[in-house]
Amino acid sequence: MGQQEKVSTSLAGAVSEGISASLAPVDAELERRYPGDPGTRQPVHTVYVPGEAFAADTVRDWGDRALAALDEHAPDAASFAAVLGLADELAEPVYTRVRAKLEREPIEDLRVDFEDGYGGRTDADEDADAARAARLIAEAYAGGTSRPEAGGGTAAPYMGIRMKCMEAPVRDRGIRTLDIFLSGLMDAGGLPDGLVLTLPKVTYAEQVTAMVRLLEEFEKARGLAPGRIGFEIQIETSQSILAADGTAAVARMIDAAEGRATGLHYGTFDYSACLGVSAAYQASDHPAADHAKAVMQVAAAGTGVRVSDGSTNVLPVGPTAKVHDAWRLHYGLTRRALARAYYQGWDMHPGHIPTRYAAVFAFYREGFAQAAARLAAYANRTGGDIADEPATAKALAGYLLRGLDCGALDTAEVTRLTGLTLAGLQVYAGPRRGDLTPSAK
Repeated sequence: MGQQEKVSTSLAGAVSEGISASLAPVDAELERRYPGDPGTRQPVHTVYVPGEAFAADTVRDWGDRALAALDEHAPDAASFAAVLGLADELAEPVYTRVRAKLEREPIEDLRVDFEDGYGGRTDADEDADAARAARLIAEAYAGGTSRPEAGGGTAAPYMGIRMKCMEAPVRDRGIRTLDIFLSGLMDAGGLPDGLVLTLPKVTYAEQVTAMVRLLEEFEKARGLAPGRIGFEIQIETSQSILAADGTAAVARMIDAAEGRATGLHYGTFDYSACLGVSAAYQASDHPAADHAKAVMQVAAAGTGVRVSDGSTNVLPVGPTAKVHDAWRLHYGLTRRALARAYYQGWDMHPGHIPTRYAAVFAFYREGFAQAAARLAAYANRTGGDIADEPATAKALAGYLLRGLDCGALDTAEVTRLTGLTLAGLQVYAGPRRGDLTPSAK
């Protein structure tokens, strides 16, 4: 045993106590503003369906139409892989999982649209459509998320509406539609756990504050717990990224939501048009889009608010060659977004969801073995050819958990390669700053 080192100090204990006391407000502010990721499932996409078109079988219909597109334009793993450029070892597992996903859970997140996709309809029409949306969503959640013949219903894990924005010309109409929808859900038995609301075209933080006050009043009127209802903020204007005073308005919007903001969704076409981008170049990989999403990402980091990419308006319809071109575009945009840590996006057509899931599944399966090995080496302190740090272990665990959530990975194979249970993965994925050395075995 070596010589015991003499330990000496020069500072009185009161120094540390004084510093801690002076930083107590900062500690509280960090806890409030940056609670970290909520640890819940984030859907890989959001599907928008016009309010008048939403029906009891919408989720199943999208799945069936997506399967029909595969049957017609890529009837087997080899042909699908050839279109998308998938590696040989990924072709069969990705194709098999895509088809299984379309059978089991074709839509992860569905928004009944009462904004741009809804069009001009009478107030009576919108009243009726909002009430019908509430009834159908309540009935869907009562039935479950699996196929009807398997004993379940036709709900997606997450469902809700996109109301009209808080700008003066449509404000009252948006408020009424939201009231009718939420009241209908309450009358049918209560708000479902998967409820999601989207507030579009937010330009000023005060509009977010108005949404908070609106939800507070609804919660009081129906006896709900304060803060029960959250909402997404849709970023579709230049002013939401850069305010008139040169600051990042989106950061103020998150603060204005008072803990209710669940997501920031990029609106590809409204935002591009706001900047004067020509229609032919309005896409999610335009430099203007990259800038907006980067600002959104930094503003949301650590807050627990998730960021979602937008959509492509190039639809996979028509002859096979045209469908293949649209599939390649959508697949490429989705993979690009995933690499930039935008784990969610919009899908506008049933033909998009085969390539949404193909891109997501390929992303997680091709990196699975390496991520699992690195996390296992870190957990076991065995080292390897990469010197991972606690923050990287957190990222590796988060990557594997997202793969499990969407169906790209199976629990058994993740446990086999990492040696970690699901609970162990969650421990590694969950710590906040300053607490990155968990025992996750």
